[in-house]
Amino acid sequence: MNDETDKFSLKRDLGFFPALSTVMGLVIGGGVFFKISSVTTATGSSSLTILVWLLAGFITINAGLTVAELASALPVAGGIYKYIEYIYGKVPAFLLAWAQSVIYYPAGISALSIIFATQVMNLLNLPSTWQIPIAITLAIFLYLVNLLGAKVGGSIQSISLIAKLVPIALIIVVGLFTPSTHAVSLFPINSGTHANFWSSLGGGLLATMFAFDGWMNVGNLAGEMKRPEKDLSKSIIVGLFLITLIYVSISFVFIKFLPFHLIPGNQNAASEAAIRIFGDIGGKIVTIGILISVFGSVNGYTMTGPRVSYVLGTDDEIIFPKFFGKLTKNSRVPANAGLIQTIIAIAMIFMGSFDYLTDMLVFVMWIFSMMMFIGVFILRRNEPELERPYKINFYPIPPLIALAGGGYIIISTLLRQPGLAFMGIGITLLGLPVYYIHYFNKKRSL
Repeated sequence: MNDETDKFSLKRDLGFFPALSTVMGLVIGGGVFFKISSVTTATGSSSLTILVWLLAGFITINAGLTVAELASALPVAGGIYKYIEYIYGKVPAFLLAWAQSVIYYPAGISALSIIFATQVMNLLNLPSTWQIPIAITLAIFLYLVNLLGAKVGGSIQSISLIAKLVPIALIIVVGLFTPSTHAVSLFPINSGTHANFWSSLGGGLLATMFAFDGWMNVGNLAGEMKRPEKDLSKSIIVGLFLITLIYVSISFVFIKFLPFHLIPGNQNAASEAAIRIFGDIGGKIVTIGILISVFGSVNGYTMTGPRVSYVLGTDDEIIFPKFFGKLTKNSRVPANAGLIQTIIAIAMIFMGSFDYLTDMLVFVMWIFSMMMFIGVFILRRNEPELERPYKINFYPIPPLIALAGGGYIIISTLLRQPGLAFMGIGITLLGLPVYYIHYFNKKRSL
């Protein structure tokens, strides 16, 4: 690892507060406003809804701490792709990159484009026939915008970050201190009219995890921190704790201002709650802020996703490597990789709903997350001498908690939504023939 470490060494200049804000910026996305509908559908009660947000935060904190040790031990460019490759080999790493390229990023674009379209229709009172055209237009528009270069895409992210935080702050601060006619029942914790409590808990956890999307990348900060051994765990724990507090608070406000039976399956719950809190005009202004936030989230997937298949192309690890590894002449962005990603995303807009797509991408990525958690144990046993600027405190408790939480999400999804689970697994495994066709073609050409 020494050569790679030197080659990709990063400047260590991040302190605690910059790392904390980075953690929160990586994780908070459009899911905070829209997963409440699917969480409540799964849980069946306000008490279990609040509990699954708390549990999701607890699992994510332990998962983030676990992956942080991998990131500090393997400080190379490429993140989780390189961790999987180093521990398990090229084939599992390729399947991860394949799953990111054909499921994770396209599903994120399509799901949030659908939500964007839904909110535009609600704001402008448009008929439902506009949903797919608006969603496709957004996906294509942001692909074209990102052809102008990473600087343009980065500027959109900066603007959307502010737009994201303003409606969150307004809804929480004003919503918590404004009286409402609806009492929120937090005890006893039950699944309402749903017969199976544990199935409802698993479904709720799966739904919440899209809102925590981005946690896998927090460990990458290890290579850029002044004192990772002291500040990394603190920034992950404090950052993800504050995010959990935000998610619990905003869900509480939604339940406080909307009768519970109006929330499940209602993807306009955020805007309807905002109208009840701020009135018609104020509610519409907050909804516009939410729209800008979702616009930024779609842009984030659009901007970062093509880099995965681009790296596969430049490393000659995928069919048509020259096609995927090609950059535009002036802006130096992977246009071909972005084009394929956009085509897949458009196909997914026709195929699935917001909740179906986000649940599938969360399920698939948690399979690879489990491999990373197990990887910490493998490296501890096989390479005890490996330098680890950050080591998990109270090892092995955090990785065991992360494994237990991830295992519960995966097993409950297999039992509760087998069609979705096997669709995700099947698409991921399609990467095997793609990998081996290219592998044998390469060997034949030598």
